[in-house]
Amino acid sequence: MTPRFGTDGVRGVANTELTPEFALALGRAAARVLGGPRLLIGRDTRVSGPLLQAALTAGVAAEGIDAVDLGVLPTPAVAALAAAGGVPAAMISASHNGFADNGIKLFARGGHKLADDVEARLVAELEKGAGMAPGAVAGAGVGVVRPDRDGRERYQQMVLASLAGRNLGGLRVALDCANGAAAETGPELLRRAGAEVVAVLGDHPDGVNINDGCGSTYPGGLQAAVVELGADAGLALDGDADRVIAVDDTGAVVDGDQTIAALALDRMARGVLTGNTVVVTVMTNLGFHLAMAERGISVHTTAVGDRNVLEALARRGWSLGGEQSGHVIFPDLATTGDGVLTGLQLLDAVVRQGRPLSELAGEAMVRLPQVLRNVPVTRPAGLAGASAVWNEVRAVEAGFGDRGRVLLRSSGTEPLIRVMVEAPTHDEAEAAAARLADLVAEAIG
Repeated sequence: MTPRFGTDGVRGVANTELTPEFALALGRAAARVLGGPRLLIGRDTRVSGPLLQAALTAGVAAEGIDAVDLGVLPTPAVAALAAAGGVPAAMISASHNGFADNGIKLFARGGHKLADDVEARLVAELEKGAGMAPGAVAGAGVGVVRPDRDGRERYQQMVLASLAGRNLGGLRVALDCANGAAAETGPELLRRAGAEVVAVLGDHPDGVNINDGCGSTYPGGLQAAVVELGADAGLALDGDADRVIAVDDTGAVVDGDQTIAALALDRMARGVLTGNTVVVTVMTNLGFHLAMAERGISVHTTAVGDRNVLEALARRGWSLGGEQSGHVIFPDLATTGDGVLTGLQLLDAVVRQGRPLSELAGEAMVRLPQVLRNVPVTRPAGLAGASAVWNEVRAVEAGFGDRGRVLLRSSGTEPLIRVMVEAPTHDEAEAAAARLADLVAEAIG
């Protein structure tokens, strides 16, 4: 099975779906399409990372492009270093997936996600068999492979500069690194920013424990640590540290929606929320939309995926966007989502406003109960013509008025229909989601 490009590069089970042979071919294709003089390569802590990095590196060097080994670094660090150097880059990671999966994400020169036409050219090179043909260079023309020993320090300086000279002095913070790419970088940055780091979880990666019961997908351990130690806040990163879920001083989870809401209000108050607009996806809680409308902030909604958020931000020159999952993007500060950077920005708002995170997040928005059901189906394309389903959707939404909504969409990766319902109460959301899920299963299951 050959991996296909998804919304965030290629991903699959390492060494069976995402093989060294494919990584070598992708390295050669990337060198041809993205150009040089060098390409940066970073990875997370998965056991398969060095294997795939070696193959990808060989492909890049075989095309006469230097390959720079950044070692273990967060995805946003790789993007930031590519932006600073004006060169392309690759990150070897499967983000929040388990250790058996891995992926390769490519960045164009300047640390930006690949445009559709560039991705199409890469696919065309792969289909031509880029990894099989003899190389066009030989002898001294092959690329040099070398390490970058101070990339982490340069990245940390860039992140710290986002505080504009301020610091997090006085804050007691707990951090969960998901046994991933920020296991060293995350705690270092918080301490350099002036916070007292009272606990670090998930900072002993062994190659197989990345995202294993820890990190942004499993914040329970961090919640317990915040409460037990009386911390002011907690930050839970995912495996490649491009997203963050926060925990407030009471131990409650502060998800991406609440973080974006709090930062939007903070930026508006400081006059740095461009166009008084924030970009989110269709999965963003209705409570967010109601809260922003009440404050006079416009909301632009995109399809699911941080790539779609990035495109909208770039197209209109807006300065803040993100997803409920914890991807938050500041185009004036970074080219991609950055969990540590987002955490620092949120904690900076806590310090400047002199209020606890629970108060900031609670005043920014009130979440409406949200229920998500995944319905296995045999004919996902049949959803559009399932009249009984859409009649019920209209009836449910009419009953909710402006205090609820329904979203039905096909999964981009599995034969599933995702049924999402928001309502004034959890019981109402559960009941409506159950009815709709049954109707979807009957119609196209």
